[in-house]
Amino acid sequence: MTALATIAARLDDLLRIGEIPDFPPALNGIQLENRSPIRAVAVAVDVSLRTIDGAIGCGANLLVVHHGLFWGGVQPFRGPMYERLYRLLTNDIALYSVHLPLDAHPTLGNNVLLARELGLTPAGGFGRYEGIHVGVRGESELPTRELVARAAAFAQAHGGQIVATPAPRERMTRRWGIVTGAGARSETLREARALGLDTLVVGEGPHHTAVEAPELGIAVIYAGHYATETLGVRALGMLLGEEFGLPWHFVEAPTGL
Repeated sequence: MTALATIAARLDDLLRIGEIPDFPPALNGIQLENRSPIRAVAVAVDVSLRTIDGAIGCGANLLVVHHGLFWGGVQPFRGPMYERLYRLLTNDIALYSVHLPLDAHPTLGNNVLLARELGLTPAGGFGRYEGIHVGVRGESELPTRELVARAAAFAQAHGGQIVATPAPRERMTRRWGIVTGAGARSETLREARALGLDTLVVGEGPHHTAVEAPELGIAVIYAGHYATETLGVRALGMLLGEEFGLPWHFVEAPTGL
Protein backbone atom coordinates (compact mmCIF):
# COMPACT_ATOMS: atom_id res chain seq x y z
CA MET A 1 0.00 0.00 0.00
CA THR A 2 1.12 3.55 -0.78
CA ALA A 3 0.41 6.90 0.84
CA LEU A 4 -2.01 9.19 -0.97
CA ALA A 5 0.57 12.00 -0.95
CA THR A 6 3.05 9.84 -2.89
CA ILE A 7 0.51 8.95 -5.56
CA ALA A 8 -0.76 12.51 -5.83
CA ALA A 9 2.76 13.90 -6.18
CA ARG A 10 3.40 11.50 -9.06
CA LEU A 11 0.16 12.47 -10.81
CA ASP A 12 0.65 16.20 -10.19
CA ASP A 13 4.10 16.05 -11.77
CA LEU A 14 3.14 13.74 -14.64
CA LEU A 15 0.08 15.78 -15.60
CA ARG A 16 1.66 19.19 -14.88
CA ILE A 17 -1.40 20.35 -13.01
CA GLY A 18 0.42 23.42 -11.74
CA GLU A 19 1.21 24.55 -15.28
CA ILE A 20 -1.83 23.68 -17.41
CA PRO A 21 -4.62 26.30 -17.26
CA ASP A 22 -8.15 25.11 -16.54
CA PHE A 23 -11.65 26.24 -15.70
CA PRO A 24 -11.95 27.23 -11.99
CA PRO A 25 -14.45 24.47 -11.04
CA ALA A 26 -11.95 21.81 -12.17
CA LEU A 27 -9.87 22.23 -8.97
CA ASN A 28 -7.27 19.74 -10.19
CA GLY A 29 -5.45 17.49 -7.73
CA ILE A 30 -6.56 16.06 -4.41
CA GLN A 31 -10.09 17.25 -3.69
CA LEU A 32 -10.57 15.06 -0.63
CA GLU A 33 -7.94 13.36 1.51
CA ASN A 34 -8.26 10.09 3.40
CA ARG A 35 -6.41 8.62 6.37
CA SER A 36 -5.42 5.10 5.31
CA PRO A 37 -2.76 4.04 2.78
CA ILE A 38 -4.11 3.45 -0.70
CA ARG A 39 -4.93 -0.23 -1.25
CA ALA A 40 -6.88 -0.04 -4.54
CA VAL A 41 -7.88 2.56 -7.11
CA ALA A 42 -11.14 3.22 -8.93
CA VAL A 43 -11.23 5.51 -11.95
CA ALA A 44 -14.29 7.15 -13.54
CA VAL A 45 -15.25 10.02 -15.80
CA ASP A 46 -17.38 11.77 -13.18
CA VAL A 47 -17.71 11.79 -9.43
CA SER A 48 -21.29 10.79 -8.66
CA LEU A 49 -23.19 8.55 -6.29
CA ARG A 50 -22.92 5.80 -8.92
CA THR A 51 -19.15 6.04 -9.24
CA ILE A 52 -18.62 6.39 -5.49
CA ASP A 53 -20.70 3.26 -4.95
CA GLY A 54 -18.64 1.57 -7.67
CA ALA A 55 -15.45 2.47 -5.82
CA ILE A 56 -16.90 1.10 -2.58
CA GLY A 57 -17.98 -2.07 -4.34
CA CYS A 58 -14.52 -2.82 -5.71
CA GLY A 59 -12.79 -2.07 -2.41
CA ALA A 60 -10.98 1.05 -3.64
CA ASN A 61 -10.05 3.88 -1.30
CA LEU A 62 -8.86 6.26 -4.03
CA LEU A 63 -11.22 7.51 -6.73
CA VAL A 64 -9.62 9.29 -9.70
CA VAL A 65 -12.02 11.26 -11.92
CA HIS A 66 -12.04 13.68 -14.82
CA HIS A 67 -14.91 15.84 -13.51
CA GLY A 68 -14.70 16.43 -9.77
CA LEU A 69 -17.00 17.43 -6.93
CA PHE A 70 -17.23 21.09 -7.91
CA TRP A 71 -17.77 20.77 -11.66
CA GLY A 72 -21.34 21.98 -11.29
CA GLY A 73 -20.17 25.10 -9.49
CA VAL A 74 -20.07 26.15 -5.86
CA GLN A 75 -23.03 24.74 -3.94
CA PRO A 76 -23.87 23.78 -0.37
CA PHE A 77 -23.31 20.26 0.90
CA ARG A 78 -26.98 19.37 0.95
CA GLY A 79 -28.97 16.61 -0.72
CA PRO A 80 -26.92 14.66 -3.28
CA MET A 81 -23.79 16.76 -2.62
CA TYR A 82 -23.94 15.88 1.07
CA GLU A 83 -24.52 12.21 0.24
CA ARG A 84 -21.46 12.13 -2.02
CA LEU A 85 -19.27 13.62 0.68
CA TYR A 86 -20.76 11.37 3.38
CA ARG A 87 -20.11 8.19 1.40
CA LEU A 88 -16.55 9.25 0.58
CA LEU A 89 -15.76 10.14 4.19
CA THR A 90 -17.43 7.16 5.87
CA ASN A 91 -15.60 4.78 3.52
CA ASP A 92 -12.28 6.68 3.82
CA ILE A 93 -12.07 7.22 0.05
CA ALA A 94 -9.74 9.91 -1.27
CA LEU A 95 -10.74 11.84 -4.38
CA TYR A 96 -8.31 13.06 -7.06
CA SER A 97 -9.63 15.03 -10.04
CA VAL A 98 -7.86 16.10 -13.24
CA HIS A 99 -9.50 17.85 -16.20
CA LEU A 100 -7.64 19.71 -18.99
CA PRO A 101 -4.19 18.46 -17.92
CA LEU A 102 -5.47 14.97 -18.71
CA ASP A 103 -7.18 15.99 -21.95
CA ALA A 104 -3.95 17.56 -23.18
CA HIS A 105 -1.40 14.95 -22.04
CA PRO A 106 0.72 13.73 -25.01
CA THR A 107 0.51 10.01 -24.17
CA LEU A 108 -2.23 9.54 -21.55
CA GLY A 109 -4.62 12.23 -22.78
CA ASN A 110 -8.18 11.68 -23.94
CA ASN A 111 -7.49 13.28 -27.31
CA VAL A 112 -4.40 11.36 -28.33
CA LEU A 113 -5.95 8.10 -27.14
CA LEU A 114 -9.19 8.75 -29.02
CA ALA A 115 -7.19 9.38 -32.19
CA ARG A 116 -5.54 6.00 -31.70
CA GLU A 117 -8.92 4.32 -31.12
CA LEU A 118 -10.14 5.76 -34.42
CA GLY A 119 -7.04 4.66 -36.34
CA LEU A 120 -5.70 8.19 -36.71
CA THR A 121 -2.17 9.48 -36.11
CA PRO A 122 -1.80 12.93 -34.50
CA ALA A 123 0.72 15.27 -36.08
CA GLY A 124 0.08 18.47 -34.14
CA GLY A 125 -2.02 20.30 -31.59
CA PHE A 126 -5.50 21.74 -31.95
CA GLY A 127 -8.22 23.28 -29.80
CA ARG A 128 -6.48 26.20 -28.10
CA TYR A 129 -7.40 27.24 -24.58
CA GLU A 130 -5.45 30.00 -22.86
CA GLY A 131 -2.32 29.34 -24.86
CA ILE A 132 -2.30 25.54 -24.84
CA HIS A 133 -3.56 22.92 -27.27
CA VAL A 134 -6.12 20.69 -25.60
CA GLY A 135 -6.78 18.54 -28.68
CA VAL A 136 -4.86 17.05 -31.59
CA ARG A 137 -4.94 17.18 -35.39
CA GLY A 138 -3.51 15.26 -38.29
CA GLU A 139 -3.93 14.10 -41.86
CA SER A 140 -5.52 11.03 -43.39
CA GLU A 141 -6.97 9.63 -46.59
CA LEU A 142 -10.16 8.18 -45.19
CA PRO A 143 -13.79 8.24 -46.33
CA THR A 144 -15.69 10.37 -43.85
CA ARG A 145 -18.40 7.69 -43.64
CA GLU A 146 -15.73 5.24 -42.42
CA LEU A 147 -14.61 7.64 -39.71
CA VAL A 148 -18.26 8.08 -38.68
CA ALA A 149 -18.64 4.29 -38.48
CA ARG A 150 -15.52 3.95 -36.31
CA ALA A 151 -16.72 6.70 -33.99
CA ALA A 152 -20.16 5.09 -33.76
CA ALA A 153 -18.68 1.74 -32.76
CA PHE A 154 -16.53 3.41 -30.11
CA ALA A 155 -19.44 5.39 -28.66
CA GLN A 156 -21.73 2.35 -28.55
CA ALA A 157 -19.11 0.45 -26.56
CA HIS A 158 -19.53 3.08 -23.84
CA GLY A 159 -23.30 3.29 -23.76
CA GLY A 160 -23.64 6.20 -26.17
CA GLN A 161 -24.38 7.06 -29.75
CA ILE A 162 -23.05 9.60 -32.22
CA VAL A 163 -24.55 12.44 -34.19
CA ALA A 164 -22.83 13.58 -37.38
CA THR A 165 -23.51 16.57 -39.61
CA PRO A 166 -24.68 15.59 -43.11
CA ALA A 167 -21.96 14.82 -45.64
CA PRO A 168 -21.93 13.37 -49.17
CA ARG A 169 -21.29 9.61 -49.26
CA GLU A 170 -18.13 10.07 -51.33
CA ARG A 171 -16.66 12.74 -49.01
CA MET A 172 -13.07 12.19 -47.80
CA THR A 173 -11.48 13.20 -44.49
CA ARG A 174 -8.00 14.49 -45.24
CA ARG A 175 -7.30 17.00 -42.44
CA TRP A 176 -8.96 16.29 -39.11
CA GLY A 177 -9.04 17.61 -35.55
CA ILE A 178 -10.15 16.07 -32.26
CA VAL A 179 -11.28 17.81 -29.07
CA THR A 180 -12.99 15.47 -26.61
CA GLY A 181 -15.78 16.44 -24.23
CA ALA A 182 -17.51 19.76 -24.96
CA GLY A 183 -15.16 20.33 -27.88
CA ALA A 184 -17.46 21.93 -30.45
CA ARG A 185 -17.48 25.68 -29.99
CA SER A 186 -17.62 28.55 -32.46
CA GLU A 187 -13.97 29.37 -31.76
CA THR A 188 -13.06 25.72 -32.41
CA LEU A 189 -14.75 25.89 -35.80
CA ARG A 190 -12.91 29.10 -36.64
CA GLU A 191 -9.60 27.56 -35.61
CA ALA A 192 -10.37 24.48 -37.72
CA ARG A 193 -11.14 26.62 -40.75
CA ALA A 194 -7.94 28.63 -40.31
CA LEU A 195 -5.95 25.38 -40.23
CA GLY A 196 -7.73 23.97 -43.26
CA LEU A 197 -9.32 21.09 -41.37
CA ASP A 198 -12.26 19.36 -43.03
CA THR A 199 -13.48 17.06 -40.24
CA LEU A 200 -13.81 17.40 -36.47
CA VAL A 201 -14.42 14.69 -33.88
CA VAL A 202 -15.74 16.09 -30.60
CA GLY A 203 -17.73 14.88 -27.63
CA GLU A 204 -20.62 17.31 -27.85
CA GLY A 205 -21.43 20.89 -28.78
CA PRO A 206 -24.22 23.45 -29.05
CA HIS A 207 -26.76 23.23 -31.85
CA HIS A 208 -25.43 26.26 -33.68
CA THR A 209 -22.13 24.49 -34.39
CA ALA A 210 -24.00 21.92 -36.48
CA VAL A 211 -25.52 24.83 -38.41
CA GLU A 212 -22.22 26.65 -38.93
CA ALA A 213 -19.96 23.70 -39.72
CA PRO A 214 -21.39 22.70 -43.15
CA GLU A 215 -21.22 26.32 -44.26
CA LEU A 216 -17.51 26.25 -43.41
CA GLY A 217 -16.98 22.99 -45.28
CA ILE A 218 -16.41 21.08 -42.05
CA ALA A 219 -18.01 17.78 -41.06
CA VAL A 220 -18.49 17.33 -37.31
CA ILE A 221 -18.85 13.98 -35.56
CA TYR A 222 -20.33 14.39 -32.07
CA ALA A 223 -19.15 11.13 -30.49
CA GLY A 224 -20.42 11.70 -26.95
CA HIS A 225 -19.00 13.70 -24.06
CA TYR A 226 -18.88 10.71 -21.74
CA ALA A 227 -17.54 8.17 -24.24
CA THR A 228 -14.73 10.38 -25.51
CA GLU A 229 -13.46 10.98 -21.97
CA THR A 230 -13.31 7.40 -20.74
CA LEU A 231 -9.83 6.79 -22.15
CA GLY A 232 -7.67 9.10 -20.06
CA VAL A 233 -8.85 7.89 -16.66
CA ARG A 234 -8.41 4.29 -17.81
CA ALA A 235 -4.84 5.12 -18.78
CA LEU A 236 -4.24 6.64 -15.34
CA GLY A 237 -5.63 3.54 -13.65
CA MET A 238 -3.32 1.33 -15.65
CA LEU A 239 -0.33 3.54 -14.85
CA LEU A 240 -1.05 3.51 -11.11
CA GLY A 241 -1.48 -0.23 -11.23
CA GLU A 242 1.86 -0.73 -12.95
CA GLU A 243 3.90 1.82 -10.97
CA PHE A 244 2.50 1.22 -7.49
CA GLY A 245 1.33 -2.38 -7.78
CA LEU A 246 -2.25 -1.38 -6.97
CA PRO A 247 -5.36 -3.14 -8.23
CA TRP A 248 -7.53 -0.75 -10.23
CA HIS A 249 -11.03 -0.77 -11.64
CA PHE A 250 -12.84 1.43 -14.17
CA VAL A 251 -16.33 2.35 -12.96
CA GLU A 252 -18.57 2.60 -16.01
CA ALA A 253 -21.37 5.15 -15.51
CA PRO A 254 -22.63 6.40 -18.88
CA THR A 255 -24.58 9.65 -18.88
CA GLY A 256 -26.23 9.28 -22.29
CA LEU A 257 -24.48 12.43 -23.53
